Amino acid sequence: MPRKLYAYAVAALALIAAPATSQQASDTTAPEAATQASTLAATAKLVTAKSYMVAAANPIAAATGAEILKQGGSAIDAAVAVQTVLGLVEPQSSGLGGGAFLVYYDAGRKRLITLDGRETAPQRATPKLFLDKDGQPMEFMDAVVGGRSVGTPGTVRLLQEAHNRYGRVAWTRLFEPAAALAEAGFAVSPRLAALIAEEGDALKTFEATKDYFFDAGGAPLKAGAILKNPAYAATLRAIAEGGANAFYTGPIAEAIVDTVRMAAGNPGVLVLNDLAAYRVRERDPVCMTYRAFDVCGMGPPSSGAVAVGQTLGMIENFDIKGLGRDNPQSWRIIGDAQRLAFADRGRYLADTDFVPAPIKGLLQKDYLGKRAALLDGDRALADDAVKAGEPEWDHALLFGRDTALELPSTSHFVIVDRDGNVVSMTTTIENGFGSRLMTGGFLLNNELTDFSFTTHDNGVPVANRVEPGKRPRSSMAPTIVMKDGRPLLAIGSPGGSQIIGYVTQALIAYIDWGMDVSQIVAMPHLLNRFGTFEIEAGTDAEKLAGPLQALGYEVKIGDMSSGLHAIEITKEGLKGSADPRREGVAVGE
Repeated sequence: MPRKLYAYAVAALALIAAPATSQQASDTTAPEAATQASTLAATAKLVTAKSYMVAAANPIAAATGAEILKQGGSAIDAAVAVQTVLGLVEPQSSGLGGGAFLVYYDAGRKRLITLDGRETAPQRATPKLFLDKDGQPMEFMDAVVGGRSVGTPGTVRLLQEAHNRYGRVAWTRLFEPAAALAEAGFAVSPRLAALIAEEGDALKTFEATKDYFFDAGGAPLKAGAILKNPAYAATLRAIAEGGANAFYTGPIAEAIVDTVRMAAGNPGVLVLNDLAAYRVRERDPVCMTYRAFDVCGMGPPSSGAVAVGQTLGMIENFDIKGLGRDNPQSWRIIGDAQRLAFADRGRYLADTDFVPAPIKGLLQKDYLGKRAALLDGDRALADDAVKAGEPEWDHALLFGRDTALELPSTSHFVIVDRDGNVVSMTTTIENGFGSRLMTGGFLLNNELTDFSFTTHDNGVPVANRVEPGKRPRSSMAPTIVMKDGRPLLAIGSPGGSQIIGYVTQALIAYIDWGMDVSQIVAMPHLLNRFGTFEIEAGTDAEKLAGPLQALGYEVKIGDMSSGLHAIEITKEGLKGSADPRREGVAVGE
């Protein structure tokens, strides 16, 4: 590991290595409580830079990526280093055992590309994978914990594919920062400690996971504890030397399959050929023009860009700027537009390698104008008025309503290099700690539970049902905003299906309300997916609870653990920020 790079990582480690206070150690009443409670009132830091920048969910990962850029690496080189460090210091959110979506602006060719590294269902999976012996959908967490929920991981193949196209630094070098840190040990962060404690006995289901996240006496690791992971270091060095093939074939692949198929009580059906056959898919970006901006992101199997685009397309018919951010009518329009977008999402969006989706029809101005007409009143839409629309199809097809859940977890980072190349990447193992299965020093995903557990709705097939080789629908929304053909803003967030609301709100705040990147990532959240208005607890957004109830909404106030990271690209330089609800930072020069 280069001396400078190691020193940079050690300096970042010091930012979160301090032992927890007694309050931090005990404040574990909710998955995000330890960090969220102390940061809701915080203002995100606005970071400026002239040449390059990284914004990521952990200081060590961000600093490591920034040092790669400082030494002449590309945005993709930095992404490889950032992801491998995140998989070590933030293992509950993403890693080698998961999948990711990458939105990339190639400054040399002046074009956007999107790479799909989403997990796939094993070839032996059937639509009845998540039905019990009576043919009824399993309880969600019964399906999550164990091998049944594990899809073929895509992240490692995605990193290799992106590096083959756009990398400048040697592949082997990019793995050394994370490998060296895994051997030396890192300080458990307050957020990771809180999440381990929150999981409690559930995280002790499997011996390897228990041994890693709990001390010899069976107590969850505390913030500040030094955690080493030599198995992860060995896995990283094997991939560094042998490329992605060292992960998808040979001993690492065999260990993954054995772990999945031998999971006591809930084994999975993954086989070696599932890993060997995995391929990254390049897909067309999905773009929606909003005001004078082109908002671009990942299409199916992600619903993110379509749902964000639909919501913005409906809102464009209203003077949200004039109404202002403190007006309950602004949030009525935004919230009900989101509800209509989610109705379409549940009906039409899934892996387009298996089912056609009317993406063009869903984003047509005329169609969205008709949907927006439903918002012309001054009260909440009645539940029976919120249903999937009838967009224009290339051909006729009918799908049933989806019942898939998608719980908050995941990570997101954004990177801009000296040449103006831009990365917006959302990466996940799905639920916090994924399937709770661990091998080779990393956790395995539970991504298959993003499929609909039910296969049909009143006799009509569900688009997002389980099928062999299929990629489950996601809400991840890595986004690049373009203006006059050039990138202006890179943004995204974790948060399960709340991601769509987080990103949409940030874009409205940026475009309509003129807020800067530090303000849009820290802004209190309000969103509406399925009729209930969700309002972030402990924030100024609570003052809108009463007015929204008066408009006819049921209101739920609670924690909302976004992890927005954003970089704005201007003629004067870069401006970046990280969501204060988590431990992220923006770093650049």
